[in-house]
Amino acid sequence: MEIRRAATVAELLAAGHLYDDPPREDWAARFLAAPGHLMLIAYAEDGFPAGFVSGIEMLHPDKGAEMCLYELSVDEGHRRRGTGRALTEALLAAARERGCRGAWVGVDTDNDPALATYRAAGSVDEGVFAMLGWPLDDVETEAPDGVSG
Repeated sequence: MEIRRAATVAELLAAGHLYDDPPREDWAARFLAAPGHLMLIAYAEDGFPAGFVSGIEMLHPDKGAEMCLYELSVDEGHRRRGTGRALTEALLAAARERGCRGAWVGVDTDNDPALATYRAAGSVDEGVFAMLGWPLDDVETEAPDGVSG
């Protein structure tokens, strides 16, 4: 298995089977262009994208830089082989290289595979929290360069 940083839209689209929804070329391009956004893809020996982890470097005046592990996904046929842990550790290494002071992930408390993966990679439990959201589906998605999404 080889883990590489995704640098092209083609790489992001080729990993589409790992995402929750089909990827869009314009969103993939916007992701790559956004400062602080990072996606690492694990490739099997045959070049198949077996998993990915995405992270977003976040900045704050009193916290400095922190890495948010945004999403981790491993192809069904490649699970339980250490791919998720390797991807998590690779993201943590990238966070250190970027000077991040910490890293964090939000995970459902009943997602035992994810919890086991993150714990195996050295995470510590910082307590239970509630995640609240605001669906903005009624807002037109527009990229900064004026490309509608």
